[in-house]
Amino acid sequence: MSSKPLIVVCGTTGVGKSKLGIELALALSRGSHAHPYNGARIINADSMQVYVGMDVITNKVPYDERCGVEHLLMDYKKPGEQLTGPEWIADAIKVIDETHARNQVPIVVGGTSYWIQHLIFPERMASVENAEQRSAEPDDQRPPSESFSNALATLPPEMLGLFNDLPEQAPNADEDPAKCHQLHDLLTSFDPLVAQRWHWRDSRKVLTSLRIIQENRRLASEIIKEQSQTMPTPRYRTLCFWLYAKPDILKPRLDERVDQMIEQGLLNEIRTLRAIASKGTSSEASDIITPNAEQRIDYTLGIYQAIGYKEFHDYLSSLSPSDAAFREAVEQMKLGTRRYAKRQVAWIRNKLLPVVNAANAATQAETGSPAVPTYLLDATELGDAWKNNVHDVAEHITHDFLEGKPLPDPKTLSATAAEMLSVRERPTDPLAVLAANQQRVCEVCTVDPAQPVMVNGVAWETHIRSKGHRRMTGKDAKDRRRRQHSRERRDDVESDETV
Repeated sequence: MSSKPLIVVCGTTGVGKSKLGIELALALSRGSHAHPYNGARIINADSMQVYVGMDVITNKVPYDERCGVEHLLMDYKKPGEQLTGPEWIADAIKVIDETHARNQVPIVVGGTSYWIQHLIFPERMASVENAEQRSAEPDDQRPPSESFSNALATLPPEMLGLFNDLPEQAPNADEDPAKCHQLHDLLTSFDPLVAQRWHWRDSRKVLTSLRIIQENRRLASEIIKEQSQTMPTPRYRTLCFWLYAKPDILKPRLDERVDQMIEQGLLNEIRTLRAIASKGTSSEASDIITPNAEQRIDYTLGIYQAIGYKEFHDYLSSLSPSDAAFREAVEQMKLGTRRYAKRQVAWIRNKLLPVVNAANAATQAETGSPAVPTYLLDATELGDAWKNNVHDVAEHITHDFLEGKPLPDPKTLSATAAEMLSVRERPTDPLAVLAANQQRVCEVCTVDPAQPVMVNGVAWETHIRSKGHRRMTGKDAKDRRRRQHSRERRDDVESDETV
């Protein structure tokens, strides 16, 4: 672990992360402190704010509110480009090292906790980039693993050809489900444990797993098993702030922000994105948006994941958009934003905190100090409460952290901190996490066997209690089975006639 400091500000959308990051940077630029650092730079960790422009839909803090604080890894990718987690981590490490060389403190601010977690804890993300780094090291030229060689030897010619010529881009599951199935079947032939982790529709992750196998000449699960042999150790001396607001207070705040985004020109930005999408899927550039081209965009890729783009699709595609369609799009955007905030909290509690706690427990036993001191700051109330509960507390802890002074127990800051930081123990080593997240096929909900409904094992109990699943077990399910039986009988008849 590097002795150089790193400060992280994470949390849900709309909770004030950017505001706190700027406040801390300004506090560190003042000279009244005992630590050796002079100033700070903010490093963006929001997967949508990396794109040039699109300031409204990605909720970037306006330039005039940045107070002269330098913001890095923001506005450095074009909207049509893709940026993976490993790529962002490599970029972040570069600017963090540059910031340390300037004797300044890097402050990572954003809501993409997946990126943040793997920036803090290295060697926990199997990736093509890691594979390429390893292959560049002359003392690490490993022969193919026995499992890889055995799987490769048993591949039929068609699958072997696919493995040797993997597609540059992952196919879209709606446009080419057969290709997605081929890739998933290929991964299953090599590495069933990893294949069962990914839904067949999640073609990007399936393709990434195959590339990891191809580059390493080892199974992805073998690499993950190696990672599981070591305790998570932070890359830098890290202080983490989790900004949190109670859901009943945050929800109306998020709804109001959606209304403000619309007033600030959200629809114009979405129209621009639609034009980019149309040109990107057409062989010829044109200012005319072709509906078929725009519909081919994968909403799970890049900037097109931004909440609002998909929600306003029908309204902006209509030749005669109605007020009712507009209101429905607004409500769907508000609902999507609230759901996203809920997922962000779930990731921090279920993914990030267990790893932090495991690392802290190990270093507490060895040195008496936590590896990654992590504090929840209650941002439920604004105004004077923000200064008392967030700003002052964060600034005081930051200075003590940089000066090497003892830090308070995180659970003593507030009742909310004591509650939300208390999480049940979960598996943290990559192999255990992989095993806990296997996909299961729901035979009840699967209408077309060629496109099975798959559910993450962790969410299986929730799925079988869902309205959709229960509906499929009733009359709808009987009708579905009757139709399926009729199709099978028809296929049998056609087969007999062919013979």
